[in-house]
Amino acid sequence: MISELPIETERFNLIVANAVSSVFQTMLSRHIELDTTSSHDANGAPVRHIPITESGQQLVVGNIGFVGKLTGMVYLYMTYPFAINIASEMLGMDPHEVEEDEMVNDVIGELSNMIVGHFKNQLDEHGYGCRLTIPSILRGSNFEVEPVRSASRQVYYFSTPDDQHLIFDLLMQPGD
Repeated sequence: MISELPIETERFNLIVANAVSSVFQTMLSRHIELDTTSSHDANGAPVRHIPITESGQQLVVGNIGFVGKLTGMVYLYMTYPFAINIASEMLGMDPHEVEEDEMVNDVIGELSNMIVGHFKNQLDEHGYGCRLTIPSILRGSNFEVEPVRSASRQVYYFSTPDDQHLIFDLLMQPGD
């Protein structure tokens, strides 16, 4: 569990923030930053819901697991319009040209792979070697992933200057 790691909370949060911001800067030339004010409730507990969509708006969620000294899943939530915007930027196309859901899925899967790969590499540097699973994409609206009881959960909220949002939902437990 995160609370049992020898990586202090502040450093762990920096690992997550660095993974997301580095990939956004490198691949999209976009600034995105961790919103430290909204990731915990008044008691300091992680917020357990994904409040980035209005009722009925579709979400695109990149999902990648990792297995090793730490085992878990990362879900990267974003709205469908933000996913189209990311896909168009990465493919060098106008947003209206990105018509196929398969194109969006491929780009968000690759973006998720890069972000979680960066996160994994930083865990490796701290002695928590692990391997990644193949990315998958979830789509829908008004849904939430429920963690198993043995997993620790941290939810990180990121925002861009143009008010787009990404959520890094991390479920993790000690592995082998």
